[in-house]
Amino acid sequence: MATSLASTSKRWTWRGWQVHYVEAGTDRPGVPLLLVHGFGASTDHWRKNIGPLSEHHPVWAVDLLGFGRTQKPNIAYSGELWRDQLRDFTSEIIGRPPVVAGNSLGGYAALVLAADHPEWVKGLVLINGAGPFSGAPQPNAFQKLTGEVAKGFFSQSWASWLLFQYFRQPSNIRRVLGQVYHDQGAVTDELVADIYRPSCDPGAAVVFASVFQTPQGRYVDELLGSLRRPLLLLWGESDPWMNVDRAKRFLEAYPSGQLQLIPAGHCPHDERPELVNAYLSEWAEQIS
Repeated sequence: MATSLASTSKRWTWRGWQVHYVEAGTDRPGVPLLLVHGFGASTDHWRKNIGPLSEHHPVWAVDLLGFGRTQKPNIAYSGELWRDQLRDFTSEIIGRPPVVAGNSLGGYAALVLAADHPEWVKGLVLINGAGPFSGAPQPNAFQKLTGEVAKGFFSQSWASWLLFQYFRQPSNIRRVLGQVYHDQGAVTDELVADIYRPSCDPGAAVVFASVFQTPQGRYVDELLGSLRRPLLLLWGESDPWMNVDRAKRFLEAYPSGQLQLIPAGHCPHDERPELVNAYLSEWAEQIS
């Protein structure tokens, strides 16, 4: 029987910035997998997935620019920026199209990659994927005004810095995780530390501020309209941020996709890794 291989932490220079990534099982014959974390997370968030998945697949996980152990430059962050990073990482490091699996924001970045550069994607797995849909209810005049005021306020460096200092506190990290994790036992000290640690890096506050300054990305349904690759949705059905109705909208826009509900919250790969690992591995072999 194959055994999980120890992962190796490495560095890659992209456009002059240092990017951190992890690899395991790179000599395995199975379909390669690329794992992409969500906002505020990192390759550490895949600690329960990389080893088991590497029993049958070569596996890579990468810290997106601005997160984890990757550099955090003062630049404009967008789905297109991370798309380019993932495209070049796949080309230069993996060397062949992988199944790309992304959680939350990482799912959106993976979707932009798959829609714009299908030649570098074997299949797409969205784990409670983020991103805007068209046709969302328009705010009324008061909501629009207050929203613009709030955006303008927090776009000021001092205001966003204060907000960042508040949210990066371990107690607040734990509180937010407690809201979006169905299994409270999965909100461990290790998980909180993994999210807190990168927030201490130079530039972390700038990345946080970019949330309020970057224009909204392309609509998910627009991107799905350009998608020409197999799609699997692994969805935590107790996610208060990205609920099951959202998953159904993905299928409405891309009917050939498959949906697997998981008894978990926003991060099913961390709450129920045994299920996510099994579904992801089996599906990757099927589409190969």
